[in-house]
Amino acid sequence: MNKIFFSLAFMMGLVVLASNYLVQFPIKYYGLEDILTYGAFSYPIAFLITDLANRSFGKIVARKIVYIGFTIGILFTLIFATNYSDLISVRIAIGSGTAFIIAQLLDVQIFDQLRMKKWFVAPLTSSLIGSTVDTFLFFSISFYGTGIPWVTLSLGDLAVKIFVALVMLIPFRLLLGTLKTAKI
Repeated sequence: MNKIFFSLAFMMGLVVLASNYLVQFPIKYYGLEDILTYGAFSYPIAFLITDLANRSFGKIVARKIVYIGFTIGILFTLIFATNYSDLISVRIAIGSGTAFIIAQLLDVQIFDQLRMKKWFVAPLTSSLIGSTVDTFLFFSISFYGTGIPWVTLSLGDLAVKIFVALVMLIPFRLLLGTLKTAKI
């Protein structure tokens, strides 16, 4: 295995950690505190990492990056971002892990099925579907029954994730040629 593989897996873990931490903080500007958290801006990068790995090295390597990133992200979350005396914090860790692994593996599969289409179809479609599944799994597991407005938060986060997924097409296209020349 080479440096690019481990770099992608480590970056995946950092994205998960950052997103798990940032989702605890609603955006308190412009009346957005009930519909948006900071985690919505960092999490779509996970789909960029998965999709770059999938396009450049195939779905088996992409799955390995998901599994390693999942392990790193969850361990980091449990060590650095989970307050064990706060049930919501524990639920965030559980919700994150569940939603992440399901959504990312779904992303890998959808991307692989669409890889022969135009360059943007696979990353956009897989990221949109993966983000939707991830968002509703995460928010329902983490916040259902807590009094936190999880439905509106999930819709706000999803709207930002869709926007960021569109923006992530730019680095996807730019980085694609660089990664394809590297060997794993």
